[in-house]
Amino acid sequence: MNNYLELSTEVKEAQANNLPIVALESTIISHGMPYPKNVETAKHCEQIIRDNGAIPATIAIIDGKLKVGLTNDELLFLGKEGQAVQKTSRRDLAHVISKRLTGATTVSATMYIAALAGIKLFATGGIGGVHRNAEDTFDISADLEEFKTTSVNVVCAGAKSILDLGKTLEYLETNGISVIGYNTFMLPAFYTRESDYTVDFNLKTPSEIARFIHTKETLDLPEGTLITNPIPKDKSFCKEKIDSAIENALAEMTNLGIKGKETTPFLLEKIVELTKGKSLEANIALVYNNCELAAKIAVSYNEMRD
Repeated sequence: MNNYLELSTEVKEAQANNLPIVALESTIISHGMPYPKNVETAKHCEQIIRDNGAIPATIAIIDGKLKVGLTNDELLFLGKEGQAVQKTSRRDLAHVISKRLTGATTVSATMYIAALAGIKLFATGGIGGVHRNAEDTFDISADLEEFKTTSVNVVCAGAKSILDLGKTLEYLETNGISVIGYNTFMLPAFYTRESDYTVDFNLKTPSEIARFIHTKETLDLPEGTLITNPIPKDKSFCKEKIDSAIENALAEMTNLGIKGKETTPFLLEKIVELTKGKSLEANIALVYNNCELAAKIAVSYNEMRD
């Protein structure tokens, strides 16, 4: 595996000095936002993590290498290339590496690579989940499967609200995945703090969450943990308003016959259009919020391990 895994100098030094590290995905750079906002957001995410006492490790595949920690030039390359970079889930890793391609890692691939590098905390926007009408399409994100086998703890603003949140929670429960709400029992729904569903545990401080993670490891429970962090109040959409935009986007997607892995990018882009850009602002705000919380948890977790 050492032939494929490459840690940046900053990440290597952090490990050597037992410093807390937070992983970041790269699909949000290449497929989640337009250039140059994507690069600006990625750099600010890294700075927030540093400002809160941890070391950022943005993960991607560059020329067939699993890169843990990217240079500014690599961030810029991913941002400029955008959707020309291959979106890489766990199932795509062997192909992208064997072909020495460049890939932007999804949640599942980022979790896998973070685990290889010994990183326990990962901040992202929202995870994938069970898609609406999955009883007909069987469209379930690989993100959920990854939690079953990879002991990485993911901080997000919930599953993307374009999904079936109820079925997503049922899937997680069936597979023994703990879902934590940070200062909430309500499952946040990405663009909004409101939903019709509840999480398993309401933990109120980063140190409580770190203790939960440490205890799980002591008990030798191998699954990852989903930590849901509501979008900041001033950026949260009214549930009815965002639900209406999602329904309109879904209807257009159906009319156009868009299916499979193209659905999420289409829906997110359409929602940006329908909300006149406000959903993109919300997306950026929630990612920043998650980076801050993940860094604080990583710091507390690191102190417990010491």
